[in-house]
Amino acid sequence: MPAIKGRGAPANPSSARFNLPQREADGDWLDEAEAIDGAAPPPRTSVTVEHPRTIITRNSSPDIGFDRSLNAYRGCEHGCIYCFARPSHAWHDLSPGLDFETKLFAKPDAVALLRAELGKPGYRVAPLAMGTNTDPYQPIEKDWRITRQCVEVLAECRHPLFLTTKSDRVLRDIDLLQAMARDSLVVVMISITSLDAHVARTLEPRAPHPEKRLAAVRALSEAGIPVHVNVAPVIPAITDHEIDAIIARAAQAGARGANFIPVRLPHEVAPLFRAWLDAHYPDRAGKVMAIIRELRGGRDNDPRFHSRMKGQGVWADLLRMRFRKALARHGLPRPAPPLRSDLFRPPQGAQYSLF
Repeated sequence: MPAIKGRGAPANPSSARFNLPQREADGDWLDEAEAIDGAAPPPRTSVTVEHPRTIITRNSSPDIGFDRSLNAYRGCEHGCIYCFARPSHAWHDLSPGLDFETKLFAKPDAVALLRAELGKPGYRVAPLAMGTNTDPYQPIEKDWRITRQCVEVLAECRHPLFLTTKSDRVLRDIDLLQAMARDSLVVVMISITSLDAHVARTLEPRAPHPEKRLAAVRALSEAGIPVHVNVAPVIPAITDHEIDAIIARAAQAGARGANFIPVRLPHEVAPLFRAWLDAHYPDRAGKVMAIIRELRGGRDNDPRFHSRMKGQGVWADLLRMRFRKALARHGLPRPAPPLRSDLFRPPQGAQYSLF
């Protein structure tokens, strides 16, 4: 299956997990459209407004360091082929393939909903994570600015924030993040999967160049904002050889620490990833999937808590050893600093406090 220029998924398969119909060729004109009209036009990005009832998502997962998150957008134009959030598009009767990266949803009500939830009398403060499902600084943030507005609310309320992105667009909010960092209210995580421009272009086709991400690490660090690097995901036989180089560059740029996660392939992500391998790395597709299955207990994916983030077996042990040695070699064996929750003040609403 050929790759589609500028997109991550090579196809747009429908999902059968939620009883959505799989379209099969039945001889109508749609089946012959490309042969008659030539190659199909490149898919264009569209944005639909979504009106959720709440904006903070809660979780009780024992293997992640936060219990609440906020996603300003659904779907992500970065088009990362490995994105574990792809299957969530099936809830909208859309494909986890090209639909996930071209048919996006924006939540302009997020700001008002966030204010309302933070203002509830029973609200208990703990770090809020942004960028856990789709990237808060994907290209449409330039126009919609929903992430910016949400960070403004969190800064106003002095609410702790974990912010994860693979985009240098985060620098547009450096004024807010710098003010929050002075009170130990924010940590920024920049994801860098590969330093190789060719690999990055096929793996994460609309994400900023790795050098731009490293420049963002440097700028955030120089502004006094704690910044860590996510070497995630690590893909065996494609990006694993870059672990040491990424850690070295991250340390030079001023990162305070780093972490890694082996590639995860839940639900529809696995067949999409296989198709991507066939399109871009046919010479080693079988080897890559064989190692992934060894990491995942003989399956394409292991959803169990704790092991899903680390993998298992010899390959998982080898990756951990290489990563720890790289951290020690470059002086980055430091965990993310704790964030303060004792400075929180509820939003004032329309009528501001006199004091």
